[in-house]
Amino acid sequence: MIPSDSQAAGGVTSGAGFRGSLAGRAGYDEHFLGVQVPLPKPSVPDLETVLLPYTHFTVVFRPDRRMAAATGVCIDGGQLVNLPREDDWQFDPRVPESRQAGNEIYRANSLDKGHLVRRLDPVWGEAAEAKQADADTFHYTNAAPQADVFNQGKELWQGLENYLLDHAAAFDRKLAVLTGPVLHDSDPPYRGVQVPLRFWKVAAFVQDGALAATAYVLDQSPDLTRDADRALAGATPGAPPPLGAFRTFQVPVSDVVELTLLDLGPLPDVDLMPVTRAPRERWKRLQSPDDIVLRRG
Repeated sequence: MIPSDSQAAGGVTSGAGFRGSLAGRAGYDEHFLGVQVPLPKPSVPDLETVLLPYTHFTVVFRPDRRMAAATGVCIDGGQLVNLPREDDWQFDPRVPESRQAGNEIYRANSLDKGHLVRRLDPVWGEAAEAKQADADTFHYTNAAPQADVFNQGKELWQGLENYLLDHAAAFDRKLAVLTGPVLHDSDPPYRGVQVPLRFWKVAAFVQDGALAATAYVLDQSPDLTRDADRALAGATPGAPPPLGAFRTFQVPVSDVVELTLLDLGPLPDVDLMPVTRAPRERWKRLQSPDDIVLRRG
């Protein structure tokens, strides 16, 4: 269970009371859209998570997996600030370094540090606030191993928020975006972590005066018919697991709940994607933003 304040409850610890360099971070605002969109919370009893608030976003961290179970970020499209990228990854002092997937996981291999909260998303507001948000995204708690390939699927995944912001103009171009890796027990191990093969994202916004949501899955599992070289490389002792080219899908929000065992509050009930599609069409492969379903029908 995830508490709504700074106190610990059950198997969850909040980092909001930390007295250090990250003290005072307000984190994700569940009322940012004018209607409540809670942070995801695990539906598995006794699963330990730690709430780590940053500037405009919060990480729901799983120490047992050394990475986030979920993140939530508030995006104000009308106040975004364009800052130069400075890659300065840091451990979060609120979690023991041994419980975080640090640079050792990414050193001298083909894995990228994949931002969960996209670097650009929380970078808005006054100059100092925006700069702080930018720096906050470069914590290892906000990263997960991703394939270093860059293809159309990855480009689409990285640009989803931009496209959705253009369709949220009715409420000052604001989004609440929940993101994370799909953490399965079967994920392949590598240097002390299990590498997730899928990632999920749920975007919430106000459309026609009411809360609406859409959901997406990024799949980096290997296609052994197309990624044979990588699969063979993955069999080499010490090499990272084989990963495939990114494939991006729009999916029912309820499927994200089933995949992740996370409670997403009201979002499955306001999903814009029909869930009555034929089984083979239930996940809609996206080739471009124009393929996204943003109206019920």
